[in-house]
Parts: sequence; structure tokens; C-alpha cells
Amino acid sequence: MNKWLVVVLALQLAGCATARTLDAAKPGAPVVYAGTRLDLYAMNGGCCAMDRFGAQAPSYPGVDLPASALLDTLLLPLSLLTVIGVNFQATGGL
Repeated sequence: MNKWLVVVLALQLAGCATARTLDAAKPGAPVVYAGTRLDLYAMNGGCCAMDRFGAQAPSYPGVDLPASALLDTLLLPLSLLTVIGVNFQATGGL
């Protein structure tokens, strides 16, 4: 059972909208709940996710939505600090 959980989590993170938007760095793109918003955008038939979010939507946004909402909630303090202008000068990515 544990191996199954690890495989599911690995697949989830590979297509996670939150992880994709963290690395996007597109000026003007949403920051707070960006992954959740990307999933909802894709589920509502949004055409231009790359232009709006700087990242492609996952193939199955409905499956990704719960995990993205959870990860966005965990990262909410950092997102809010970013919005108000605190610069972490973090580098790296996937």
C-alpha cells in the first residue's frame, strides 16, 4: 500500500499546477492560490493558460485540484508575503 501511495504522489507532483506556477515567474500572473486558479481556469475551458499563468494546465485538472488546493493553502503565507513585496531572492526550480 505504501508503494502505491508513493507512486500516486510522484505522479501528482509531476503534473501539479501549483508546482508549475511556482516556477513560472510571469509578470502579472496570479500568486495567491495560483495552482488552484489554474486548475479551475482549465476546468472552465480557459484557452490561454500559458499567457495568463505562465504555465501549462495539467492534463487532468479535476484530479489535480485537491492536491493543488492543499499545497496552495500550505504556501499561503509565502504567497501573501510575495504579493506585499517581500523578496525572498530564491532561485532554482524543477
